[in-house]
Amino acid sequence: MRPRHIEIFQALLQAGTLTGAAKLLSISQPAATKLLQQAERELGFALFSRKGGRLQLSDEGQLLRERIESISDELRELRRLSLSLRNASQQHLRVVSTPALAEAVVPRAVSQLRKQFPEASIELLTEHSNEMQRSLLLRENDLGLTLQEMPHPGLQQEKLQHGRLMAIAPRGWWNKTQLRKPLRLTELAGVPLIGIAVRDSLGRRLRAHLQYLSPEPKISVQVQTYQLARALVIDGQGVALVDPFTALGATDEAMQVRVVEPELEVPLYVVMRKDETPSTIQKKFLEQVRKVSRPFVVD
Repeated sequence: MRPRHIEIFQALLQAGTLTGAAKLLSISQPAATKLLQQAERELGFALFSRKGGRLQLSDEGQLLRERIESISDELRELRRLSLSLRNASQQHLRVVSTPALAEAVVPRAVSQLRKQFPEASIELLTEHSNEMQRSLLLRENDLGLTLQEMPHPGLQQEKLQHGRLMAIAPRGWWNKTQLRKPLRLTELAGVPLIGIAVRDSLGRRLRAHLQYLSPEPKISVQVQTYQLARALVIDGQGVALVDPFTALGATDEAMQVRVVEPELEVPLYVVMRKDETPSTIQKKFLEQVRKVSRPFVVD
C-alpha cells in the first residue's frame, strides 16, 4: 500500500463514510473513492463493505488494521522528524521541561534570557520524562529539564543544580518549634501521606526509608505529579514529600514546608542529544537556569 492509500484507510476508519473521509483529507468524494479503489485493486481484495450507508471493515481489512495503523504512526513520526530537521538551522530556543520546573524555574530563566536575546524565538513545552525523551530524540526539542535520570544511548545528561527533598503539610500541621527543625523521616510513622509514584533512584531510596517505619505511613492517595500532591496538601489531605522547586516555588500560606532528614538529594538535569554542542542561546539559557534555581538549594 502507498502512503496515500494508508491515509484513506485511516480516514475511513474515523469517518465511516467516503464523504466524511474526503473532508478529513481535504479532497473531493470522487477522489476519495478513487483512492480506495486503487488500494483495493493493488491488494486484490476489498478493505471495506457497505452496511446501512456506512463502510465497515472486511475480514481482510480487519486483519490488516493493526499493521496499517502501526505504519501510519511511523509515517507520522517521520513527518515530525523531517519538520524538526528542516527548522534546525533557524536560530531559536526549544525547551521541554517537567511540570515542576515549568512552574518554578523555566519562566524566570526565560525572563532573564530575553533581556540578552530580545528578538529570540523561544518554544516551551511541558512533558513528563518519558515523553521528553521521545521529543528530544525526534528533534522536536533541543533541551530537556528534568529531576529524573534519563539513561539512553542517544542522549547526554548533565547535572545543573541540586536541592533537597522537602516535606509539605497543610497550615497548622506543625507548630513553630517543629518548623524550625528538619523533619526526620521517622516522624512520618502512621502519618497520612500522599504517595507519589516516581520510579527513579530518588523514589527507590525514599521507599527504602519508609518501608521500615512502624506503623507505616497511611498512604490512601497516589499521584503522578508533585503539583497534584501539593494541591492535595493545601486541601488538607495530608503530608507529601516533594522536590524543592514544588515546595519553595509556591507562595500559598495554606502550606507549611520543612527540610527532610536524612538528606535526600534532588538533582536538576539538562538532557540533550548525544554529541551535540549547545548553541550560544542554549548556553545562556542554561546559565540562567543555574542562577534562578540557586534559591531552591537548601543547606
